[in-house]
Amino acid sequence: MSENFPPETNAAATRVFERAVYWVEWGHEVTIITCAPNFPEGKLYNGYKNLWYQTEKISGITVVRVKTYISANQGIFRRSLDFFSFLVTGFWAGVFQDKHDVVAATSPQIFAAVAGRAIGVIRKTPFVLELGDMWPISIVAVGLMKKGLILRLLEKLELLLYHHSSYVIALTNAFKKNLVSRGVAESKIHVVRNGVDLNRYSQSPKNKILAKEWEVTDKFVVGYFGTHGMAHGLINVLDVAETLNDQSKILFLFVGAGAERNNLINVARERGLNNVIFKPAQPKSSMPDIWSICDVALVHLKNAPAFSEVLPSKIFEAMAMGKPVLLVSPKGEASELVTELGFGCWVDASNPKQLAEVVQKLVVDEGQMERLSAASIAAAPKHSRERQAQEVLDVLQMASKVEDETWLVS
Repeated sequence: MSENFPPETNAAATRVFERAVYWVEWGHEVTIITCAPNFPEGKLYNGYKNLWYQTEKISGITVVRVKTYISANQGIFRRSLDFFSFLVTGFWAGVFQDKHDVVAATSPQIFAAVAGRAIGVIRKTPFVLELGDMWPISIVAVGLMKKGLILRLLEKLELLLYHHSSYVIALTNAFKKNLVSRGVAESKIHVVRNGVDLNRYSQSPKNKILAKEWEVTDKFVVGYFGTHGMAHGLINVLDVAETLNDQSKILFLFVGAGAERNNLINVARERGLNNVIFKPAQPKSSMPDIWSICDVALVHLKNAPAFSEVLPSKIFEAMAMGKPVLLVSPKGEASELVTELGFGCWVDASNPKQLAEVVQKLVVDEGQMERLSAASIAAAPKHSRERQAQEVLDVLQMASKVEDETWLVS
């Protein structure tokens, strides 16, 4: 179960889809329960309706879409209604599916995991939870919720799901460490880091037609691709762009959608930033061409402890495209990966203005750019989506063999 799925292009949708494609190719039957695509703006994609129940086939995957309360990715109350509606309709859709060997659900939308767990109980089927984000603490980190009774209740629900899952798949080692420190059995937690589909992403020459169309020819392009959300702290990037506004060679390219996008556009306009371009979210099929026209990949996270544990998926896409990574984040798993494998530069999120210095150095240092690019290409095969798909499948197959309904208890 995943509330996000293609044609949506966010990390969860891409991760679930690309792995499922491999599973189908390997002879397995896969059914995805999701909703009508609308993320992140809360608007239905062309060709879709918000119906109670509809099905389609995508790359051999059976996709079941259910009706939900649709909301943009902003505001805690309406988003909670969105999440809870998927719990209800997704649960009923799952209960009446054909026989299956295992139920899996992915977070950060924890109510999707509740629905998956409930389906497992009703159908007496093992349940596996994939931990894509430390929810609900991540909502506190972006300021959408304060610590209090509701947070404590959600954390109890979160722990209950971990304890009553056959296995938990964590996207980072930091997530596993967090769970173990809170009493979840280490033996049931398997770390499967995010990855990139090397069949879709690989180093390629700059798309000159697109570069001309977007007016970035002969520019040093710092590209940020993905959700423009509260977790990303992108206003800091505009601060940096303002300090570099007189350097005509450097350009910041933002591609995507999200709760903060309109505000960022307005701020850039008010400040007269001529070195910033915003483009709307693009189809996944167009992303390799868009990656090709940028010189470095910007990965930016808000300065909050919760984000020290995450490992953004765009890091892996940048690897496959041979792009140096400029990571602005709290010190943690992502910064360790970038510095240890040497495919990028890390800037502590507590000092985002240092990003300006790093960009200016890379513009004139072709040797370092070549070294970082080579390191990216070398690192990518270690994090392929095919490898990740196999590791997740191994966990699902182990769960399917659990006997005597011992999965019902921790």
